[in-house]
Amino acid sequence: MTLVRLEPFRGFERLSKRFNDLVSDVEKGVSFEMGGFSPRIDITEDDNHIFVHAEVAGLNKEDVKVSVNEDRTLLLKGEKKKATLSEDKRVIRTERIYGEFERSFMLPDSADIEHIDAKFENGVLELSIPKIEPPKPKEINVEIK
Repeated sequence: MTLVRLEPFRGFERLSKRFNDLVSDVEKGVSFEMGGFSPRIDITEDDNHIFVHAEVAGLNKEDVKVSVNEDRTLLLKGEKKKATLSEDKRVIRTERIYGEFERSFMLPDSADIEHIDAKFENGVLELSIPKIEPPKPKEINVEIK
């Protein structure tokens, strides 16, 4: 008769270390969201503008708030609310996701945050951010004594 030693957690420590290494290698600024609604975003640019397209189907423009803070962080915030069912209806299957969302993106120095144009059409929020010449860093001459 052969004796077999069972060690169910033998590879767990190595797996845990590999997972931690993977998480630490993820580029700063990328976030993983579990559960709730999170609109899909496309960011493009041409020579004169940066364009942000957010898929917010099922929301009204009043359900979405767009702001930019002093750190040049663009913030999209809102909530996709679940419709209430009347008493004579039962859920057979539901796949749509609801809930509050918040997405943020750092804008470059070339973005004119004072003149952002927002348009909401067919469930897509489109932001058009003009580009400007970024301010040149101030140079101060220091007198050598």
